[in-house]
Amino acid sequence: MRRPPSVVLGLCAFTHDSAAALLVDGKLVGFVEEERLSGVKHTKAYPELAVAWLLHEAGLVAADVDVVAYNFQALRYFAALAETPRWALSPATRSRALPRAAGFAKVGLRSVRRLRSLGHRFPQADVHPVLHHRAHQLTAFTASGWEDAAVLVVDSLGETQTTTIGLGRLSPDSRPNVTTLQSLRDPASLGYAYGAVTEHLGWRRGDEEGTVMALAALGDPSRFRDLFAQAIRTTDAGFVLDPTLFPLRVLSSEYARTSPRFATLSCLPRLADESVEAVHQDLAAALQERTDEVMLHLARRARALTGSRRLCLGGGVATNCVSVGRIIDAGLFDEVFVPPAPGDAGTALGAAIAAHVDGGGIGPLSGITDECYLGPRYSGSDLDLNPWPQLREHKIPGDPAQFLAEQLAEGVIVGLFRGRVEAGPRALGNRSILASPLLPGVVERLNATVKFREPFRPFAPMVTAERAGEFFTLGQQAPFMSMASGVTEAARQRLPAIVHANGTARLQTVSSAQNPFMHDVLEAFARRTGVPVLINTSLNVKGRPMCGTPAMALDCLANSGLDALLLEGRWITT
Repeated sequence: MRRPPSVVLGLCAFTHDSAAALLVDGKLVGFVEEERLSGVKHTKAYPELAVAWLLHEAGLVAADVDVVAYNFQALRYFAALAETPRWALSPATRSRALPRAAGFAKVGLRSVRRLRSLGHRFPQADVHPVLHHRAHQLTAFTASGWEDAAVLVVDSLGETQTTTIGLGRLSPDSRPNVTTLQSLRDPASLGYAYGAVTEHLGWRRGDEEGTVMALAALGDPSRFRDLFAQAIRTTDAGFVLDPTLFPLRVLSSEYARTSPRFATLSCLPRLADESVEAVHQDLAAALQERTDEVMLHLARRARALTGSRRLCLGGGVATNCVSVGRIIDAGLFDEVFVPPAPGDAGTALGAAIAAHVDGGGIGPLSGITDECYLGPRYSGSDLDLNPWPQLREHKIPGDPAQFLAEQLAEGVIVGLFRGRVEAGPRALGNRSILASPLLPGVVERLNATVKFREPFRPFAPMVTAERAGEFFTLGQQAPFMSMASGVTEAARQRLPAIVHANGTARLQTVSSAQNPFMHDVLEAFARRTGVPVLINTSLNVKGRPMCGTPAMALDCLANSGLDALLLEGRWITT
């Protein structure tokens, strides 16, 4: 780099979950996923809208960007080619050895071209490719705000890495650094296995793994326990996949990720429109159980290698809140942290952090630790309801938080759109659908008429941080809804709607510092009902991204079973 960078743009682009983050003199201007602005879920397009918003927010233009940090290193893909003879010599992998090599070479060359295209978009900037897992590591560790921690990243694939264990430390001048102590390479990929079974069960890989996690609570894992013990075998250093069950990865959708042998030992692949049977529930249950076991095994390994009593988790598998809850329950660490955007979108931020640190960037990093409301905000003052003639606006009498709590207590299901867009896959109170957990049949109604999704899907609770211990047994704060917790007897008796079939709930603890408005709503709801807990799910319907713009939110209200929308202080109903 020519000089210490002042303006660093971090990008996740051209794969899935495109996103952008901007640092100016070390301060985070913002971070947003492109889908929240474009309306295209998991878009892999260059994040045009996200970048435009960030530059406008900072009062900058493309020529002002010093560094464009990209979340992959293209040349690392070619390392997979050296292992081709190994796969060609094994009967279990021989047929895929050459297609695999061709796929990695193709993606590597494509990534080189993508880096060049970024250089054309920002001709005054250095383009700084960042190792994918390093971006994950820095996102998780920096967001934690800790001085040191073990850092465990588990995903499907980053160049050739799938799992890394590192030790995060702050330098004397407060710059984050993560030293990788152990790395597992493809084909040892827990994310690959989970996605493969998700697809085998009839849901979209890379999108609906959470549906399989929810389904798992209904099944009996003993039916396929031995199958997954063979399919995902733990080792002293980590784990390996059985290639006769999960065939060697080829970077092409033309190659199945489960084998005919896997189908023989489990069940035939389920079509998306087929009914969900007991065998599907049992397969999901065994997959989740084995995922929990492997994640706990890796967490123990991280504890042993680093000696740290704190753990940061990153990567797509870190969105599996059940496995995260199992790690917490094991008591290996005093505290576990998952950033609000642990998946690939969050690597836009991690790449920006890496470029700032590597280039001796101007200013200390700020605006990242414990922050989750990082995207655009909208005033709502120029809202035009003409495109939605069926919608009506009403004046809110008195305090909006008190009014909202009263409406929820009376059984109204409300969409909430206020403040800055959340980072990551979970609605955290700014782009949420809220409902009372005390309503009879509320889960059934939400699934059937509001979200249009499978009836077995649970809904997460949000609770004031001060009273979380009355209803949940997690024993630590969970501000980003990334951890499954056991529940107390009080929750079972008073709030059965938020308790999933496995006796857990994916909770969000809300403090007055994190979200003053939602904290006020929860307290007002508690004054009415005695319970400081609400159902909180994302403001969207199945197959669409979380609503990032007012138009998206109004479409959601007009085309779903929502009763009302509170949009920046405006009460709108159908």
